[in-house]
Amino acid sequence: MRVVRELPEPLVRMARRHNEPLVVQTVRSTAAATIAYVLALHLSPEDAPPLTAPLTALLVVQVTLYATLTNGIRRVNSVVAGVLVAIAFSLLVGLTWWSLALLIVASLIVGHLVRVDEYVPEVAISAMLVLGVTTVGDTAWVRVLETLIGAVVGMAVNVLLPPPVWVGEAGESIEDLARRVRQLMLRIGEEASGRTPHARAAARLHEARRLDHDIVGVDAALRQAEDSLRLNPRVREGLLYRIVLRTGLDTLEICTVVLRVLARTLTDLAKEREPEPLFREETGAVLEQLLSEIADAVVSFAVLVTTHVSVSAESAEARLTAELRQAGATRDKLAALLLEDVREDAEQWQLRGAVLTEVNRILDEMDTEHRSRRLLEELDRCATEQRERMPWLASLRERRRLLRRKWLGRLRRNRATGGRRSS
Repeated sequence: MRVVRELPEPLVRMARRHNEPLVVQTVRSTAAATIAYVLALHLSPEDAPPLTAPLTALLVVQVTLYATLTNGIRRVNSVVAGVLVAIAFSLLVGLTWWSLALLIVASLIVGHLVRVDEYVPEVAISAMLVLGVTTVGDTAWVRVLETLIGAVVGMAVNVLLPPPVWVGEAGESIEDLARRVRQLMLRIGEEASGRTPHARAAARLHEARRLDHDIVGVDAALRQAEDSLRLNPRVREGLLYRIVLRTGLDTLEICTVVLRVLARTLTDLAKEREPEPLFREETGAVLEQLLSEIADAVVSFAVLVTTHVSVSAESAEARLTAELRQAGATRDKLAALLLEDVREDAEQWQLRGAVLTEVNRILDEMDTEHRSRRLLEELDRCATEQRERMPWLASLRERRRLLRRKWLGRLRRNRATGGRRSS
């Protein structure tokens, strides 16, 4: 009988996390900086350690290939511009306190002129470092050489070690947002079914407003995921993934806005009716049930948005459709009860009607047919923008489509002719 020894828990966790984007990015950055340093040691004519090369490689290797290409070019431009400014100042005035001030001003102006964006301070930093050394001319061009080595190595590492795709992290952040929306919606439903003090309703309103900060964080994670899908050899349908995630987040953002409006309505209603309950007992119970069903549908919608496997997506869509159908039936029941309440007591009828309107808006936003139309509209818009921005690429794809259609037609005719001859 063979004895199987269990690995230590830290090693197990490390093995499970070795494919995570953070680990992959750490390995890529370390490899790029080390390779750049080794190459610069052999190519740089200076005796001093060529630390500019690994520094440039470390900064160029960003979390996405798209960012690496754009940042690499801008960083090289910023360093070269700073070196040229430093050479000009060293030949004219040398290093003094007032020449240093002029150097910084001139470097920042040049940085904006060459459009290096966030690397404008790098122009001034490069100029100051070069101006502060003794052998200005030699050191300046050596610094340019080291910068080019670091930038080339950083870009090459992205080809040999493809950057990670951050779609999973963006999906997790979207699902976390949906769960926070669900928890708040459940609390609002529980309190709306009984006697709700105005202070407690106002507290829920503040919680709904704080969801805006959560959306900002999710949007940042989604932007990172969108960049990781651009020019990435690992991904075939990057455009579709980006549109699915972006439209999903837009829908959740609209739902959070409507939820905040609903919390505002219930807060006003609690202020008007205090110390009486917001609704009759039966109406409040149905409203609590409806918000609970909508809360579950919000999570199912987030799961559908972040699911890319066809079988799982179909099951998630079926679950969401069933939950929305059940919520729609409960909504109709709530509408009938609210109508009875208004007939018995017409006070605050606007606020009661607003509750029904806001609930309807959330259900409409998550409707599967509405989402399908939105996806098709976004795909058409992106395709149109791409054709306008790169008409040569659209023409090339159209020619390839026509050639493929002609080839398939010829193949079918040959098969049909061969079949008749053989008969």
